[in-house]
Amino acid sequence: MRNGEPGTQSDKGPLPVAIRPLLRVAVVGCGYWGAKHIRILSGLPEVREVVVVDPDPDARRAIQASFPATRGFPDLASALPHVDAAVIATPPRTHFDLALLALRSGKHVLVEKPLATSLVESRLLVEEARQAGAVLMVGHTFLFVPAVKELRRRMVLGELGRIHYIHSARLNLGLYRSDVNVIWDLAPHDITIMNYLLNAVPTMVSAWGVSLACAEVEDVAHIRLDYGSLGITGYCHLSWLDPKKNRTITVVGRQKMAVYDDLAEERLRIYDRGVRGGDEPAVPYERPQSYRYGDITSPYVGTGEPLALEVAHFVDCVRRNAVPDTPGQDGMVTVAVLEAIDRAVRNGRPEKVLYPPEIEFPAALTQKVG
Repeated sequence: MRNGEPGTQSDKGPLPVAIRPLLRVAVVGCGYWGAKHIRILSGLPEVREVVVVDPDPDARRAIQASFPATRGFPDLASALPHVDAAVIATPPRTHFDLALLALRSGKHVLVEKPLATSLVESRLLVEEARQAGAVLMVGHTFLFVPAVKELRRRMVLGELGRIHYIHSARLNLGLYRSDVNVIWDLAPHDITIMNYLLNAVPTMVSAWGVSLACAEVEDVAHIRLDYGSLGITGYCHLSWLDPKKNRTITVVGRQKMAVYDDLAEERLRIYDRGVRGGDEPAVPYERPQSYRYGDITSPYVGTGEPLALEVAHFVDCVRRNAVPDTPGQDGMVTVAVLEAIDRAVRNGRPEKVLYPPEIEFPAALTQKVG
């Protein structure tokens, strides 16, 4: 089944394609991201009511002061009878329990990344959604960034030529989190972007992480992702301890190179640069014939708040019974890679990514896992 195709498979067969009526959606968590979800959902004409869920009454009152049309509940269990879907925007350690509760109540669920904190939990959520015939979507927001979509389009067309490698930098001074380390906080973005750009999943990982300013919690990490089926390597540099915020993805190809900079005014730049004679096999100890410097172009990539595009897509998938572009299986793949990275950091050696043999990969990830 292709992404966005109507109907989700369940034990009872495909769901009907009929459009659902206007939705009632619960947002669990009134923190930084929860407040954003509430703002976006409150402005969607397809959403009839937004329900705010948070155990802190002061947090609920603050949100409801800004959005008076919302209703508040102290916990998800009491809110579920009043909603059709739930957005989980709480700390990662709570994702599994909350999502499972919603799915077992027959509700559709959008979970902020990561989907869960283990592969076992992720598999259970995917299976529960399948049994319930419910939409399970993971919040991989960067896959809704117009510049990332345009970069993939150009890569698919072959504009960059054969890809040599991809490098990402996700750096900043803070924000330190108590529930996850820098890898589980930031790496899901880069893993999902690289998987999306390469239309593949990594087979091996190597990683190094260190705790410099926060005892026992890695705040700086370097990761290598080996896409064995393609012979391409991705590199990630992550840090909560850097003087300058950096959010870049660099793709180096034989014909051209590209840089996606999420903080720049021109989000995507294509560099007509490379090495002349790069199509021939390299000769050991011999320098390239010459370097090629061409034009730098910045294509128009459109506008739109990525989170708003993500939330609108979730609502649309629920109403049409469609498979989302970032389904639960996509989140399960990312968690499998994160667990392999944890093993690589702990053991100090490359580790194979262990995907469940029965995993049904998202339609976008069609490469065979080695």
